[in-house]
Amino acid sequence: METAGSKTVVVTGAGGYIGSVLVPKLLDKGYRVKAIDRFFFGRDKLPQHERLTAVREDVRRLTEDHLAGAYAVIDLVAISNDPSGEWFREATYQINHQARARTARLAKRVGVRRYILPSSCSVYGIQEPGVIADENSPTNPITTYAKANEMAERDVLPLADDDFAVTVMRQATIFGLSPRMRFDLAINGMTYGAFETGKIPLMRDGTQWRPMLHVQDTTDAMLLLLECDPQLVNGQVFNVGSFNCQLGDLARQIVRALPCDAGIEWYGDPDRRSYRVDFGKITRVLGWKAKYTAADGALEIYEALKSGKLVKDDETMTLKWYQELNKWHRIIKERELYGSMLDALTMTG
Repeated sequence: METAGSKTVVVTGAGGYIGSVLVPKLLDKGYRVKAIDRFFFGRDKLPQHERLTAVREDVRRLTEDHLAGAYAVIDLVAISNDPSGEWFREATYQINHQARARTARLAKRVGVRRYILPSSCSVYGIQEPGVIADENSPTNPITTYAKANEMAERDVLPLADDDFAVTVMRQATIFGLSPRMRFDLAINGMTYGAFETGKIPLMRDGTQWRPMLHVQDTTDAMLLLLECDPQLVNGQVFNVGSFNCQLGDLARQIVRALPCDAGIEWYGDPDRRSYRVDFGKITRVLGWKAKYTAADGALEIYEALKSGKLVKDDETMTLKWYQELNKWHRIIKERELYGSMLDALTMTG
């Protein structure tokens, strides 16, 4: 009889914001985990564990050997967020779409049984006022990030068959505490602003709708999709989220939740993206419900900042960190010689 301990789950993007929360949960469940990542944010975001194998690799270079023997793949890897997607547009299409579609095909070829694609509710883009999009609603992706996610969905879903269960989960905007922390997400950034300056940064005009989801809730949903009867989820798309809110109201919720004085600081041009999402399907089919509120996420981040356990640095702002890595890569390439800077070399003559 198969048990979790006899099954290997491959997690791509395992060292990221969601992956660093998901991997410990899989280990706690008894799974063996192969964590595949470039580890741009460091290997230290994942625990040391006898059932964890960390593989530093670019998903665009995966082979059958990386996936052979696995029971499931949770394909988290992505150039995350809209600004990063626009700055690194071609890489976003390669990684978020082409590489994930290729990984799904490789997984099917080597006998992997389950494949989960964590996509995004951003594929709904702009919806008419009053529309609450369900899984059958027309998509309307606006950004490179959203378009690449939709393209990946379209490529992986047709691979589903009796031996290869494929599930797409469209995640709402994530928030909450993570080992690989991000402050470029709505609730997280609002909380940091309130803590640091007493000002919550908010893009005009605050009437735009967004769905929200705590990082603990989305990783719990992934575990449920991994372990449920595959016939319930095979070839299916599920919206996964906790609540919909207008961002102005969300900022006011954060102000009320935190034990500090804070106000709203407006910036930028009005954000055209606005959509509400229906999360009823995953509740009807699997009984899943989110547990965490915006206040829960804001308070845990605030307390971590106040205690000094959490700090904001370049790594917590995704685009800024990618840009820093690119800058230093150029600097080092221009200055290194014979694979080093000032290290001792074998002299000739």
